[in-house]
Amino acid sequence: MTELAGVSDFIAARMIGEIGDIRKVKSKAAFGHLTGTAPIPASSGLTVRHRLNQAGNRRMNHALWLMALTQSRIHPGTRDYIERKTSEGKTKKEAFRCLKRHLANVIYSRMVADARRLEPAN
Repeated sequence: MTELAGVSDFIAARMIGEIGDIRKVKSKAAFGHLTGTAPIPASSGLTVRHRLNQAGNRRMNHALWLMALTQSRIHPGTRDYIERKTSEGKTKKEAFRCLKRHLANVIYSRMVADARRLEPAN
């Protein structure tokens, strides 16, 4: 996990420590809900938008925020992602919410792959 841009040893340890066994999380959607990055519809009239989910593990959500903030400063691909989202009409805050959800998906995929790799062969 520390190979990702913006992921320090502290953030990796926080995520692994809070989750424990990743096999108990059934899907990316469940992981998003666990981390508080699953979007909640907050539409009104013709305006379609989503807001931050206040549920979930706030420590994991904070770790994702630190990752997103660091990546937005040092990683050119992430800067392009934020610019693309803001050009689509999202606010910067909404763009970061999308980025945190994307990072949660990436971390979930990495952790599942690592768990499968470390399982003993039967």
